[in-house]
This record gives sequence, C-alpha cells and structure tokens, in this order.
Amino acid sequence: MSKTNQADKLNQKLKEFSEVIGNLLVDGFHYLALFAIGGATAWSAVIAFMEMVATGHATIADILLLFIYLELGAMVGIYFKTNHMPVRFLIYVAITALTRMLIGDLQVHHQPTLEILYVAGAILLLAVANLVIRYSSKNFPYGDSEGDGTA
Repeated sequence: MSKTNQADKLNQKLKEFSEVIGNLLVDGFHYLALFAIGGATAWSAVIAFMEMVATGHATIADILLLFIYLELGAMVGIYFKTNHMPVRFLIYVAITALTRMLIGDLQVHHQPTLEILYVAGAILLLAVANLVIRYSSKNFPYGDSEGDGTA
C-alpha cells in the first residue's frame, strides 16, 4: 500500500511540475508574440511615415493607414495589460481599412460604381456589429470584462 501511495504522490508532483513548466512556456510564447507583433506594427508605422516624409505630402489614405497602425498598437497594448482581445478594435481596424480602400478606389476611378455600395454596406455592417458588441458587453458582462468589449 505504501508503494502505491508513494507512486500517487510522485505522479501528483509530476503533474504539478508539468503544469508549471507548461504555463511558463505558454506565457513566454504569449509575451514573445506580443512583443513581435507590437514591434512589427511600430516598425511598419515608422516606415510608412518615412515614406510620407520622403514624398513631401500625406494623402487621406496615408493618414488612415497611420490610424490603422495606431489601432493595432492600442490593441496589442490592451491585450498585453488585460489578456483580453479587444474585439471592437479589430472592427475599428476593418472599418478604417475599408474606408481607406473606398477612398483609394474613388481617387483612382472617379466614378461611382456598385462596388462602392458593397464597401459602404460592409462598413455599415461592421458598425452595427460594433454596436451589438458594445450593447451586449455593457448589459451582459462576461467575467471581469465589465463592458469593455473584449472577448
């Protein structure tokens, strides 16, 4: 009986040790990935800004691109601090990207087409999705998110 008891204790210690090592590896990868994404976002934003400086002007599409980088950086920062993915920021990025695409398309073609309505509809759909997320997270909070629109 005592050998079985010792084996059970050893098995329990092995499980605890495995859990600690597993959590350490997962957390290490988590922070490494967040730093890599944050660094890539900052690097891309600096390069885009330097290209604007080199051309001597910034278009509306360029400024919207900088807003996309800003939103991605804020999203990484919020995720780093809270371990919650701010879904609303993803929607903001998508809306800004679609707006940038819409403006770029209008600047090139100078003609209203049916595709403009599709993009505008997609922007509206994303705005409604954002409204639904904000409403549901405020009225039906999950855990400790307290209505901040994170998932």
